[in-house]
Amino acid sequence: MIGPPRHLSLLPDLKAEIREWPVPFADGLEILKSLRGRRVVALASGDPFWFGAGSVIARTFPRAEWQVLSAPSTFALAAARMGWPVETSVCLGLHASPLSRMRPHLAPGVRILALLRDGDAVKEMAEYLSAEGFGASEVTALQALGGPGERVERFTAQAGPDADLTHPVCAAIEVAGDGAVVTAASGLDDTLFDSDGQITKRPMRALTLSALAPRPFERLWDIGGGSGSIAIEWLLSHPSTEAISVEVRADRAQRIAENAARLGVDRLRVVTGEAPEALTDLPDPDVVFVGGGLSERLLGTLAGRCAPGTRLVANAVTLESEALLTHWQGTAGGTLLRIELAEAHPLGQRRGWRAAYPVVQWSMTL
Repeated sequence: MIGPPRHLSLLPDLKAEIREWPVPFADGLEILKSLRGRRVVALASGDPFWFGAGSVIARTFPRAEWQVLSAPSTFALAAARMGWPVETSVCLGLHASPLSRMRPHLAPGVRILALLRDGDAVKEMAEYLSAEGFGASEVTALQALGGPGERVERFTAQAGPDADLTHPVCAAIEVAGDGAVVTAASGLDDTLFDSDGQITKRPMRALTLSALAPRPFERLWDIGGGSGSIAIEWLLSHPSTEAISVEVRADRAQRIAENAARLGVDRLRVVTGEAPEALTDLPDPDVVFVGGGLSERLLGTLAGRCAPGTRLVANAVTLESEALLTHWQGTAGGTLLRIELAEAHPLGQRRGWRAAYPVVQWSMTL
Protein backbone atom coordinates (compact mmCIF):
# COMPACT_ATOMS: atom_id res chain seq x y z
CA MET A 1 0.00 0.00 0.00
CA ILE A 2 1.26 3.48 -0.90
CA GLY A 3 -0.16 6.88 -0.03
CA PRO A 4 0.47 10.28 1.56
CA PRO A 5 1.30 10.29 5.30
CA ARG A 6 -2.05 11.90 6.20
CA HIS A 7 -3.92 9.01 4.56
CA LEU A 8 -1.70 6.29 5.97
CA SER A 9 -2.15 7.71 9.48
CA LEU A 10 -5.89 6.92 9.30
CA LEU A 11 -5.32 3.22 8.67
CA PRO A 12 -5.46 0.50 11.35
CA ASP A 13 -2.52 -1.86 11.79
CA LEU A 14 -2.07 -3.82 8.58
CA LYS A 15 0.06 -6.78 7.55
CA ALA A 16 0.59 -5.22 4.13
CA GLU A 17 3.83 -3.44 3.23
CA ILE A 18 3.34 0.31 3.67
CA ARG A 19 5.15 3.00 1.66
CA GLU A 20 4.78 6.78 1.78
CA TRP A 21 4.16 8.57 -1.50
CA PRO A 22 7.25 10.77 -1.93
CA VAL A 23 7.67 14.40 -2.93
CA PRO A 24 7.85 15.29 -5.78
CA PHE A 25 4.76 13.39 -6.90
CA ALA A 26 6.42 11.96 -10.03
CA ASP A 27 8.79 9.90 -7.85
CA GLY A 28 5.80 7.89 -6.64
CA LEU A 29 5.06 6.80 -10.20
CA GLU A 30 8.51 5.22 -10.37
CA ILE A 31 7.73 3.27 -7.19
CA LEU A 32 4.49 2.01 -8.74
CA LYS A 33 6.39 0.91 -11.85
CA SER A 34 8.83 -1.03 -9.70
CA LEU A 35 5.91 -2.89 -8.09
CA ARG A 36 4.41 -4.13 -11.35
CA GLY A 37 3.14 -7.67 -11.04
CA ARG A 38 2.12 -7.23 -7.40
CA ARG A 39 -1.23 -6.21 -5.93
CA VAL A 40 -0.82 -2.57 -4.91
CA VAL A 41 -3.28 -0.11 -3.36
CA ALA A 42 -2.59 3.61 -3.91
CA LEU A 43 -4.51 5.95 -1.60
CA ALA A 44 -5.75 9.35 -2.81
CA SER A 45 -8.31 11.89 -1.64
CA GLY A 46 -11.95 11.40 -2.63
CA ASP A 47 -12.49 11.29 -6.37
CA PRO A 48 -8.96 10.92 -7.82
CA PHE A 49 -10.09 12.07 -11.28
CA TRP A 50 -11.19 15.54 -10.17
CA PHE A 51 -7.97 17.54 -9.69
CA GLY A 52 -6.47 14.37 -8.20
CA ALA A 53 -3.83 11.74 -8.83
CA GLY A 54 -6.04 9.45 -10.90
CA SER A 55 -5.52 11.01 -14.31
CA VAL A 56 -1.73 11.04 -13.89
CA ILE A 57 -1.63 7.36 -12.91
CA ALA A 58 -4.05 6.47 -15.74
CA ARG A 59 -1.80 8.18 -18.29
CA THR A 60 1.21 6.25 -16.99
CA PHE A 61 -0.20 2.72 -16.88
CA PRO A 62 -2.30 0.72 -19.39
CA ARG A 63 -6.02 0.51 -18.62
CA ALA A 64 -5.75 -3.22 -17.84
CA GLU A 65 -3.36 -2.53 -14.94
CA TRP A 66 -5.54 -0.37 -12.71
CA GLN A 67 -8.99 -0.14 -11.16
CA VAL A 68 -10.47 2.89 -9.35
CA LEU A 69 -12.65 2.78 -6.24
CA SER A 70 -13.87 6.36 -5.92
CA ALA A 71 -15.11 8.09 -2.80
CA PRO A 72 -16.99 11.42 -2.60
CA SER A 73 -14.76 14.22 -3.87
CA THR A 74 -13.61 17.07 -1.66
CA PHE A 75 -15.86 19.32 -3.76
CA ALA A 76 -18.87 17.10 -2.99
CA LEU A 77 -18.07 17.09 0.75
CA ALA A 78 -17.53 20.87 0.79
CA ALA A 79 -20.76 21.53 -1.13
CA ALA A 80 -22.61 19.30 1.35
CA ARG A 81 -21.21 21.26 4.31
CA MET A 82 -22.13 24.58 2.66
CA GLY A 83 -25.50 23.53 1.19
CA TRP A 84 -24.35 24.64 -2.28
CA PRO A 85 -25.31 22.93 -5.53
CA VAL A 86 -22.09 21.68 -7.13
CA GLU A 87 -23.39 22.29 -10.66
CA THR A 88 -23.60 26.05 -10.11
CA SER A 89 -20.39 26.38 -8.10
CA VAL A 90 -16.97 27.00 -9.66
CA CYS A 91 -14.61 24.15 -8.72
CA LEU A 92 -10.88 24.96 -8.91
CA GLY A 93 -7.80 22.93 -8.05
CA LEU A 94 -5.28 25.51 -6.84
CA HIS A 95 -3.03 23.31 -4.71
CA ALA A 96 -0.38 23.40 -7.48
CA SER A 97 -1.64 26.34 -9.58
CA PRO A 98 -1.42 30.13 -9.22
CA LEU A 99 -4.20 31.94 -7.39
CA SER A 100 -4.74 34.07 -10.50
CA ARG A 101 -6.67 31.10 -11.94
CA MET A 102 -9.52 32.51 -9.84
CA ARG A 103 -9.49 35.85 -11.65
CA PRO A 104 -11.96 35.09 -14.49
CA HIS A 105 -14.53 33.90 -11.92
CA LEU A 106 -14.40 36.85 -9.51
CA ALA A 107 -17.79 38.53 -9.68
CA PRO A 108 -20.30 39.32 -6.93
CA GLY A 109 -22.54 36.35 -6.19
CA VAL A 110 -20.23 33.69 -7.60
CA ARG A 111 -19.55 30.68 -5.37
CA ILE A 112 -16.11 29.10 -5.63
CA LEU A 113 -14.84 25.84 -4.15
CA ALA A 114 -11.04 25.94 -4.29
CA LEU A 115 -8.58 23.25 -3.25
CA LEU A 116 -5.50 24.78 -1.59
CA ARG A 117 -2.19 23.23 -0.59
CA ASP A 118 -2.07 24.36 3.08
CA GLY A 119 -2.96 27.03 5.62
CA ASP A 120 -0.43 29.51 4.25
CA ALA A 121 -2.19 29.30 0.88
CA VAL A 122 -5.47 30.23 2.58
CA LYS A 123 -3.88 33.43 3.88
CA GLU A 124 -2.38 34.16 0.45
CA MET A 125 -5.79 33.61 -1.15
CA ALA A 126 -7.43 36.06 1.25
CA GLU A 127 -4.75 38.65 0.47
CA TYR A 128 -5.19 38.04 -3.25
CA LEU A 129 -8.97 38.55 -3.08
CA SER A 130 -8.51 41.78 -1.14
CA ALA A 131 -5.90 43.08 -3.58
CA GLU A 132 -8.26 42.45 -6.50
CA GLY A 133 -11.08 44.41 -4.84
CA PHE A 134 -13.01 41.46 -3.42
CA GLY A 135 -12.03 41.72 0.23
CA ALA A 136 -15.68 41.60 1.29
CA SER A 137 -15.93 37.98 0.12
CA GLU A 138 -17.11 35.47 2.74
CA VAL A 139 -14.67 32.57 3.05
CA THR A 140 -15.20 29.23 4.77
CA ALA A 141 -12.02 27.20 5.19
CA LEU A 142 -12.75 23.47 5.42
CA GLN A 143 -9.83 21.38 6.65
CA ALA A 144 -9.50 17.57 6.36
CA LEU A 145 -13.09 17.07 5.28
CA GLY A 146 -14.59 13.71 6.17
CA GLY A 147 -11.83 12.76 8.60
CA PRO A 148 -11.34 12.98 12.37
CA GLY A 149 -9.30 16.19 11.97
CA GLU A 150 -12.06 18.11 10.18
CA ARG A 151 -12.17 21.82 11.07
CA VAL A 152 -14.27 24.70 9.76
CA GLU A 153 -13.38 28.40 10.00
CA ARG A 154 -15.30 31.35 8.59
CA PHE A 155 -13.92 34.84 7.88
CA THR A 156 -13.96 37.65 5.32
CA ALA A 157 -11.07 37.85 2.91
CA GLN A 158 -10.05 41.29 4.17
CA ALA A 159 -9.94 40.02 7.77
CA GLY A 160 -8.14 36.78 6.96
CA PRO A 161 -8.21 33.53 8.94
CA ASP A 162 -7.83 33.64 12.73
CA ALA A 163 -6.46 30.15 13.28
CA ASP A 164 -3.59 28.25 11.75
CA LEU A 165 -4.83 25.79 9.17
CA THR A 166 -2.97 22.79 7.81
CA HIS A 167 -3.14 20.58 4.77
CA PRO A 168 -5.53 19.71 3.15
CA VAL A 169 -7.85 22.71 2.85
CA CYS A 170 -10.84 23.52 0.67
CA ALA A 171 -11.97 27.15 0.62
CA ALA A 172 -15.63 27.91 -0.05
CA ILE A 173 -15.84 31.52 -1.26
CA GLU A 174 -18.94 33.67 -1.71
CA VAL A 175 -17.53 36.45 -3.86
CA ALA A 176 -18.39 40.03 -2.91
CA GLY A 177 -16.76 43.39 -3.54
CA ASP A 178 -16.35 46.09 -6.17
CA GLY A 179 -13.31 44.79 -8.04
CA ALA A 180 -13.20 44.78 -11.83
CA VAL A 181 -15.12 41.85 -13.31
CA VAL A 182 -13.90 39.78 -16.25
CA THR A 183 -17.14 39.64 -18.19
CA ALA A 184 -18.45 36.53 -19.95
CA ALA A 185 -18.86 38.29 -23.32
CA SER A 186 -16.04 38.96 -25.78
CA GLY A 187 -14.59 42.46 -25.69
CA LEU A 188 -13.20 42.96 -22.20
CA ASP A 189 -12.52 46.46 -20.92
CA ASP A 190 -9.20 47.74 -22.28
CA THR A 191 -8.08 48.67 -18.75
CA LEU A 192 -7.80 44.99 -17.84
CA PHE A 193 -4.78 44.74 -20.14
CA ASP A 194 -1.42 46.42 -19.62
CA SER A 195 -0.26 47.78 -22.98
CA ASP A 196 1.97 50.36 -24.65
CA GLY A 197 -0.93 51.33 -26.91
CA GLN A 198 -0.51 48.30 -29.18
CA ILE A 199 -3.83 46.63 -28.42
CA THR A 200 -6.90 45.58 -30.37
CA LYS A 201 -9.47 47.90 -28.78
CA ARG A 202 -12.57 46.53 -27.13
CA PRO A 203 -15.21 46.89 -29.93
CA MET A 204 -12.80 45.64 -32.61
CA ARG A 205 -11.68 42.81 -30.35
CA ALA A 206 -15.29 41.69 -29.87
CA LEU A 207 -15.84 41.62 -33.63
CA THR A 208 -12.55 39.80 -34.16
CA LEU A 209 -13.32 37.13 -31.52
CA SER A 210 -16.70 36.65 -33.18
CA ALA A 211 -14.94 36.02 -36.51
CA LEU A 212 -12.40 33.67 -34.87
CA ALA A 213 -15.32 31.74 -33.34
CA PRO A 214 -13.49 29.78 -30.58
CA ARG A 215 -14.53 26.16 -30.10
CA PRO A 216 -13.52 23.70 -27.35
CA PHE A 217 -10.11 22.03 -27.79
CA GLU A 218 -9.01 24.35 -30.61
CA ARG A 219 -5.56 25.94 -30.86
CA LEU A 220 -5.05 29.56 -31.96
CA TRP A 221 -2.00 31.20 -33.48
CA ASP A 222 -2.10 34.90 -32.60
CA ILE A 223 0.47 36.53 -34.89
CA GLY A 224 1.52 40.02 -33.86
CA GLY A 225 0.33 39.60 -30.27
CA GLY A 226 0.78 43.21 -29.08
CA SER A 227 -0.71 43.08 -25.59
CA GLY A 228 -2.06 39.55 -25.99
CA SER A 229 -5.71 40.62 -25.71
CA ILE A 230 -6.96 38.42 -28.57
CA ALA A 231 -5.17 35.26 -27.38
CA ILE A 232 -6.19 35.89 -23.76
CA GLU A 233 -9.86 36.28 -24.60
CA TRP A 234 -9.62 33.19 -26.81
CA LEU A 235 -8.38 31.21 -23.79
CA LEU A 236 -11.05 32.69 -21.53
CA SER A 237 -13.74 31.35 -23.86
CA HIS A 238 -13.24 27.71 -22.76
CA PRO A 239 -10.82 25.90 -20.41
CA SER A 240 -9.81 23.39 -23.11
CA THR A 241 -8.66 25.95 -25.69
CA GLU A 242 -4.98 26.55 -26.46
CA ALA A 243 -3.22 29.61 -27.83
CA ILE A 244 0.24 30.61 -28.99
CA SER A 245 1.01 34.32 -29.26
CA VAL A 246 3.85 35.31 -31.59
CA GLU A 247 5.38 38.75 -30.98
CA VAL A 248 8.57 40.15 -32.50
CA ARG A 249 9.35 42.59 -29.66
CA ALA A 250 10.69 41.06 -26.46
CA ASP A 251 9.17 43.75 -24.20
CA ARG A 252 5.73 43.16 -25.66
CA ALA A 253 6.14 39.38 -25.42
CA GLN A 254 6.90 39.79 -21.71
CA ARG A 255 3.85 42.00 -21.30
CA ILE A 256 1.66 39.42 -23.03
CA ALA A 257 2.81 36.73 -20.59
CA GLU A 258 2.17 39.01 -17.61
CA ASN A 259 -1.32 39.94 -18.84
CA ALA A 260 -2.17 36.28 -19.36
CA ALA A 261 -0.95 35.28 -15.89
CA ARG A 262 -2.83 38.12 -14.20
CA LEU A 263 -6.09 37.23 -15.95
CA GLY A 264 -5.87 33.55 -15.06
CA VAL A 265 -4.83 32.02 -18.40
CA ASP A 266 -1.15 31.34 -17.69
CA ARG A 267 -1.39 28.43 -20.14
CA LEU A 268 -0.85 30.94 -22.98
CA ARG A 269 2.41 30.14 -24.78
CA VAL A 270 4.32 33.23 -25.90
CA VAL A 271 6.91 33.01 -28.69
CA THR A 272 9.29 35.90 -29.27
CA GLY A 273 10.17 36.12 -32.95
CA GLU A 274 9.07 37.31 -36.37
CA ALA A 275 6.58 35.43 -38.49
CA PRO A 276 6.78 33.41 -40.63
CA GLU A 277 10.18 32.19 -39.34
CA ALA A 278 8.88 31.90 -35.75
CA LEU A 279 6.11 29.56 -36.87
CA THR A 280 8.42 26.76 -38.05
CA ASP A 281 8.40 24.52 -34.97
CA LEU A 282 4.95 25.36 -33.61
CA PRO A 283 2.20 22.74 -33.35
CA ASP A 284 -0.39 23.13 -36.09
CA PRO A 285 -3.24 25.59 -35.46
CA ASP A 286 -6.96 25.21 -35.90
CA VAL A 287 -7.36 28.98 -36.22
CA VAL A 288 -4.94 31.78 -37.13
CA PHE A 289 -5.30 35.48 -36.40
CA VAL A 290 -2.98 37.97 -38.06
CA GLY A 291 -3.07 41.24 -36.17
CA GLY A 292 0.43 42.43 -37.10
CA GLY A 293 3.20 41.70 -39.54
CA LEU A 294 0.80 41.11 -42.43
CA SER A 295 2.65 40.41 -45.69
CA GLU A 296 2.40 38.45 -48.92
CA ARG A 297 5.09 36.11 -47.64
CA LEU A 298 3.27 35.45 -44.37
CA LEU A 299 -0.04 34.69 -46.09
CA GLY A 300 1.72 32.41 -48.56
CA THR A 301 3.40 30.54 -45.73
CA LEU A 302 0.12 30.09 -43.87
CA ALA A 303 -1.65 28.86 -47.00
CA GLY A 304 1.09 26.26 -47.55
CA ARG A 305 1.61 25.26 -43.92
CA CYS A 306 -1.89 25.08 -42.43
CA ALA A 307 -4.15 22.08 -42.96
CA PRO A 308 -7.42 22.28 -44.90
CA GLY A 309 -10.19 23.42 -42.58
CA THR A 310 -7.97 25.90 -40.72
CA ARG A 311 -9.76 29.21 -40.18
CA LEU A 312 -7.90 32.44 -40.88
CA VAL A 313 -8.79 35.98 -39.80
CA ALA A 314 -6.62 38.99 -40.67
CA ASN A 315 -7.12 42.66 -39.81
CA ALA A 316 -5.67 45.45 -41.96
CA VAL A 317 -5.44 49.17 -41.27
CA THR A 318 -3.04 50.56 -43.90
CA LEU A 319 -3.93 50.96 -47.58
CA GLU A 320 -1.14 48.54 -48.52
CA SER A 321 -2.34 45.77 -46.21
CA GLU A 322 -5.94 46.44 -47.25
CA ALA A 323 -4.95 45.96 -50.89
CA LEU A 324 -3.17 42.73 -49.97
CA LEU A 325 -6.27 41.31 -48.27
CA THR A 326 -8.47 42.43 -51.17
CA HIS A 327 -6.22 40.54 -53.59
CA TRP A 328 -6.17 37.36 -51.47
CA GLN A 329 -9.92 37.42 -50.98
CA GLY A 330 -10.36 37.69 -54.73
CA THR A 331 -8.21 34.62 -55.37
CA ALA A 332 -8.71 32.47 -52.25
CA GLY A 333 -12.28 33.40 -51.27
CA GLY A 334 -13.66 34.19 -47.87
CA THR A 335 -15.37 37.38 -46.77
CA LEU A 336 -14.19 40.98 -46.44
CA LEU A 337 -15.66 43.25 -43.79
CA ARG A 338 -14.89 46.96 -43.51
CA ILE A 339 -15.36 48.19 -39.95
CA GLU A 340 -15.61 51.88 -39.12
CA LEU A 341 -16.08 52.96 -35.52
CA ALA A 342 -16.45 56.36 -33.90
CA GLU A 343 -16.75 57.56 -30.30
CA ALA A 344 -18.28 60.74 -28.95
CA HIS A 345 -15.69 63.21 -27.60
CA PRO A 346 -15.81 66.82 -26.36
CA LEU A 347 -15.72 69.36 -29.17
CA GLY A 348 -15.44 72.78 -27.58
CA GLN A 349 -18.51 73.15 -25.39
CA ARG A 350 -20.33 70.42 -27.29
CA ARG A 351 -19.57 66.91 -28.48
CA GLY A 352 -18.62 65.35 -31.76
CA TRP A 353 -17.66 62.02 -33.27
CA ARG A 354 -14.01 61.00 -33.34
CA ALA A 355 -13.49 58.24 -35.87
CA ALA A 356 -10.91 55.50 -35.49
CA TYR A 357 -8.98 54.25 -38.50
CA PRO A 358 -11.22 51.91 -40.51
CA VAL A 359 -10.25 48.24 -40.37
CA VAL A 360 -10.65 45.72 -43.17
CA GLN A 361 -11.12 42.17 -41.89
CA TRP A 362 -10.67 39.08 -44.05
CA SER A 363 -12.12 35.80 -42.80
CA MET A 364 -11.78 32.49 -44.64
CA THR A 365 -11.39 28.74 -44.23
CA LEU A 366 -8.54 27.02 -46.04
